[in-house]
Amino acid sequence: MRKMILQCGVLALSLVAANVMAAVSPQEAAKLGTTLTPVGAEKAGNADGSIPAWTGGIPKNAGAVDSKGFLADPFANEKPLFVITAATVDKYKDKLSDGQVAMFKRYPETYKIPVYTTHRTVNLPDDIYESIKRSALNVKSINDGNGLENFTGNRYYAFPIPKNGVEVLWNHITRYHGGNLRRIITQATPQTNGSYTPIRFEEEVAVPQLIPDMDPAKGANVLTFFKQSVTAPARLAGNVLLVHETLDQVKEPRLAWIYNAGQRRVRRAPQVAYDGPGTASDGLRTSDNFDMFSGAPDRYDWKLVGKKEMYIPYNAYKLDSPSLKYDDIIKAGHINQDLTRYELHRVWEVVGTVKPSERHIYAKRHMYIDEDSWQVALVDHYDGRGQLWRVAEGHAQFYYNHQTPAYTVETLYDIIAGRYIALGMKNEEKSSFVFGFNAKAADYTPSALRASGVR
Repeated sequence: MRKMILQCGVLALSLVAANVMAAVSPQEAAKLGTTLTPVGAEKAGNADGSIPAWTGGIPKNAGAVDSKGFLADPFANEKPLFVITAATVDKYKDKLSDGQVAMFKRYPETYKIPVYTTHRTVNLPDDIYESIKRSALNVKSINDGNGLENFTGNRYYAFPIPKNGVEVLWNHITRYHGGNLRRIITQATPQTNGSYTPIRFEEEVAVPQLIPDMDPAKGANVLTFFKQSVTAPARLAGNVLLVHETLDQVKEPRLAWIYNAGQRRVRRAPQVAYDGPGTASDGLRTSDNFDMFSGAPDRYDWKLVGKKEMYIPYNAYKLDSPSLKYDDIIKAGHINQDLTRYELHRVWEVVGTVKPSERHIYAKRHMYIDEDSWQVALVDHYDGRGQLWRVAEGHAQFYYNHQTPAYTVETLYDIIAGRYIALGMKNEEKSSFVFGFNAKAADYTPSALRASGVR
């Protein structure tokens, strides 16, 4: 009997160990800011120097900021080192995703990838670096990697020295957004001929620790509060979405409500999760396609393949220029690739495969995450037959004046249907992103939705 009790105790301890992944040791954490950058990227450049060493990113005054908050391109005088086309893609495919290669096959006459000199621009505030080291020493993943333990205070970059695929993904989910963020953006879902109706959103992202009157108990399991108001076209104007993005969505699922202006009613919206349809997306993206990937990771097994060097969208200042019109960007088949910029960067390669007990319209997601920002840069999405279906590119820029990485435009190409969605454009809007606005807890309650949605 004693032996049986002992064996049961050992088994219980082993199950606990398997379910709780430990934080790194002080010796490993000491690499942050020494051999690794403060966010956990390799500080050194690559062997041939095509990826330079990280030397602190670019300064806050790297370029001018106009009256609307748009940033000058610090690399405006640079020309492409070379341009990858359908005729030359085979030469470079070892540094491209399968989805990028498929785009050349789908649009051989128009799709191109202009490759520029690599600049490692990311440079976060000192207090965020302190938070990252604290995460490395304290944060553990629980519930098979679907929740976080000891993720307190300023909650950023849960696993700067990741040991598996889901930890890499958590770094994307918990990355720094510049504090409370307000933005006006436009989404387009062009037809195959390039015609489109712009969808205009006003959005807010607020974090509990930066809301002075937030009840700590209510914010304990909330990573962010997200509010999205549709302001155009007229048929959709007045609809408002509110999301409480929970940390452990297995323990407490994402909470979402929608105010429907036509019905003048607030309703719970459990469909705003996983493969539920994205807002006004014409069926071209899922809810968890937003921000390249968002929400709970629990429906997938996440395999960490390793690191590799790839040509990814980067430093997309030209694409964000307020001198551009949306018609300059949105073209048939794909966005105007002449306005894009790609650079060679190291990325973490992670493959998510739907668990046998779960379902999702994407049976597999092959993801590539930038090591310097922890932003997802590329994703290839596969259907249940194993066929490549949708190809996502996150055109990123670094807001040097606020020391914040973000997306300029997120694109998701359906290479079977020949259509795509472009989300995040703000070229024609009255302002760029507004960082650090004063948020109030009452603004992120279901009762506040009705007032937000008045036409």
